[in-house]
Order: sequence, then C-alpha cells, then structure tokens
Amino acid sequence: MIAGIAHTALVVREYEEAIDFYCGKLGFIVVEDAQLKNKRWIRLRAPGRKGSEILLSRAVDDKQRASIGNQTGGRVLFFLHTDDFDSDYARFRAAGIEFTEGPWEESYGKVAVFKDLYGNRIDLIEPRTQGEAAVR
Repeated sequence: MIAGIAHTALVVREYEEAIDFYCGKLGFIVVEDAQLKNKRWIRLRAPGRKGSEILLSRAVDDKQRASIGNQTGGRVLFFLHTDDFDSDYARFRAAGIEFTEGPWEESYGKVAVFKDLYGNRIDLIEPRTQGEAAVR
C-alpha cells in the first residue's frame, strides 16, 4: 500500500544557492546532505513538520538546465501551508522574496504567490479551519 509522497524533486542550477534560498529565506531545514558518486542527495523539509520533502537535483545536461524555473510549465510548483500567514508573509518580504500576486482570500484560505530564486511559482496558504467562512 502506498503511504504517501516522500520527496518531490526540484531541478536546481547549484545546490548551495538553492539551500541558501529555501533554508535561508523560507526557513526550511536540511534533513540529509549525502555525497554520492557524482552528485549530492539533499533533502529539505519545513521545520517541525513531517511529510513530503524537497529533493534538490542539480541539472546535469542541457535538457535539465532548460527546465530550471519552469518544471511545471508556468503552473504553481509548491503549495506551502502556514498557520500564521501574516507573519510568514512579512518575514518573506523582509527577506527579499518577490510576491507576484496577493494576498487575497479564497474559499480554502488566505493566499499569496511568490517566486523562488529560479522563477518557480509557489503559493503561500493559510488554510481555513473547518467551518470558517470566506471573507469577500
């Protein structure tokens, strides 16, 4: 039986610049950084959380390099949940994160869209609690 999604691969230009962004600006932590034969195995996760992790995958050829920043064809790459939208939104802006949309209210929660260092779109979402009505 499948238990869930363990890792989602993110194609990056260089490991260190991706770690600087995801850990230094977004607050992720490095779970594992292992040197393999021709690459590193680097897993990141949100602090204090279990579940899906980001696996940093350094591009090794032209096809992979061409996908950096556009792995989803312009769609959102990740949906980051927060329990304190206003605090995280302010912290990300202070860290120089480029927000391209929002914030706004949706039926499922408060949302804003930002870009990572490569231009991938990421949603910051504070989900509504069950029974909480949307503010329009």
